[in-house]
Amino acid sequence: MALAILARRRAAEAVMRRPLAPGAAVSAWRASYASAAAEESDVVVVGGGPGGYVAAIKAAQLGLKTTCIEKRGTLGGTCLNVGCIPSKALLHSSHMYHEAKSSFAHHGVKISNLEVDLPAMMAQKDKAVAGLTKGIEGLFKKNKVTYVKGFGKLASPSEVSVDLSDGGSTVVKGKNIIIATGSDVKSLPGITIDEKKIVSSTGALCLSEIPKKLVVIGAGYIGLEMGSVWNRLGSEVTVVEFASDIVPSMDGEVRKQFQRMLEKQKMKFMLKTKVVGVDSSGDGVKLTLEPAAGGEQSVIEADIVLVSAGRVPYTAGIGLESIGVETDKAGRILVDKRFTTNVKGVYAIGDAIPGPMLAHKAEEDGVACVEFISGKEGHVDYDTVPGVVYTHPEVASVGKTEEQVKALGIPYRVGKFPLLANSRAKAIDDADGLVKVVAEKETDKILGVHIMAPGAGEIIHEAVLALQYGASSEDVARTCHAHPTVSEALKEACLQTFAKAIHI
Repeated sequence: MALAILARRRAAEAVMRRPLAPGAAVSAWRASYASAAAEESDVVVVGGGPGGYVAAIKAAQLGLKTTCIEKRGTLGGTCLNVGCIPSKALLHSSHMYHEAKSSFAHHGVKISNLEVDLPAMMAQKDKAVAGLTKGIEGLFKKNKVTYVKGFGKLASPSEVSVDLSDGGSTVVKGKNIIIATGSDVKSLPGITIDEKKIVSSTGALCLSEIPKKLVVIGAGYIGLEMGSVWNRLGSEVTVVEFASDIVPSMDGEVRKQFQRMLEKQKMKFMLKTKVVGVDSSGDGVKLTLEPAAGGEQSVIEADIVLVSAGRVPYTAGIGLESIGVETDKAGRILVDKRFTTNVKGVYAIGDAIPGPMLAHKAEEDGVACVEFISGKEGHVDYDTVPGVVYTHPEVASVGKTEEQVKALGIPYRVGKFPLLANSRAKAIDDADGLVKVVAEKETDKILGVHIMAPGAGEIIHEAVLALQYGASSEDVARTCHAHPTVSEALKEACLQTFAKAIHI
C-alpha cells in the first residue's frame, strides 16, 4: 500500500515537472487537489488564520497527515492580512511621523518640510503582510502540510466540500476536522459598511487619503488603535461609544488615565451615546446621535466613519447545521475542554468558540486541540491570556482587574508605580503611564497586572509568567531587573504591593 502511494506521488511530481501546454497548468493543479482529497488526512483544518495554521503545523509536527483549507488565498487569516499585522505596521509608521513632528526637536533633531507619504506608508505595510503570508506557506511546505485554497463547507463529520479558489470543487476527507474559521466584523443595525465612506477596520487600513474628520463608532481595542493611526496623521478623530467607558474590560483606574492620555493627544470622546441615523448621500457622512438613555438628538459630520463595534464568530454557511454541530445564540460553537463538539471527530478553536477573540488565544487553542487529537494532553489557561492595546502609550493587562477581585470578595492589596519615577522612561522623555499590581492579601499571590507604558505589550509577559506559576508580588520584587529599564516599574509596583517601593 505504501509503495503504491509513493508511486502515485512520484508520478504526479513527474507530471508537474513537464512543460505544460496552455491551460494544462490549471488542470494539473486541480489534479493535485484531487489526489490530496483521495487520500484521507488524519487532521483537516478549516481556516488558515492564527489558530488554524498553527494547529495544522503542530499536527504535522506530531506526525499527523494534515490538510489546511483557507478561502482567502493567503494564509494568516484576518490577523495577518487585515488585522493585527497591518494595523501594527501603520501604528508604528504613524508614531514615527508623530514623533518627528512633535518630539524630535526636544531631542535636538530638527526637520524641515516634514510630510506624510501615504502611498509609501501603505506599501511598507503591504510588504510586511506579503512577506509574512509567504512565510507561513514556507512553513507548510517545510512541515508537509497540504494547503488547499478555497471555501470549505462540512459535508459530513469526516468530509469537507471545497469550492476551489481557481474554479471547480473537491472533497477533502479527514479522520478529525478542526473548525478554525475565525471571526468577522460585527455590523450595526441601520449602518451599511461600503468600505468607502463607511468602513470596517479592513477599510480603515487602506484609505487612499487622510480624512479631515474621522468618526469611530466603538471605543474598544480596534477602534482606539485605528483612531490613533489617523489622529497622528492629522485627522480630527471623534470616538462615539454607547457604554459609559472606553475598553470596558480594562481596569477602571488604568482606563481613566488611558482616556486622559488619548484626549491629551486630541482624540475626542462621546460616551453614553448611540447612533440613531446615518446619511451618506452627500460628499461625507452625517450621523444622528442621541444619548444612550434617550434625549435630545444631535448631528455630527465626518469624511469617513469607522464601524468598530466588535467581532462575531464566522460560523454561518459552513455546514454546521447539516451535520448537527451545536452553537450558542451568538453563533459560537460549543466545545468541551478538549475542544470537541457534540459531533464525534469534529473540533473547534479560536474565535469560533467562546472566549477572548485574540490571535494568541487561538494559537494556544490550536496547539492544545491537536495535542488531544494525537493522544497527548493539551491545556490553555484562559486566566493568563494577556490583552494589549497598541496605542502610545500601550496598555497591557493579564489576570483580574481590581473591580473583579473586589466583586469576588477576595481581600487584596494594590501596588502602583508611576512611570514619572522610572529612570529609563524619564531619560527617553516618555514617562506617561503606570504599573498596577493586584495581589491576594493573605498569600501575596499576584491576581492581576495592568501596565500603561511604552512597550507595555512586551513587559506584560513577565507578569503572564508570574501568574502562570502562581508567583507572589515579593517573588517578582526580589528578582533582579536590569537598570535602567521600563521593566523596573513592574518590580517597583510589586515592591509597593508587599512592602514599599524604593523610588517613590
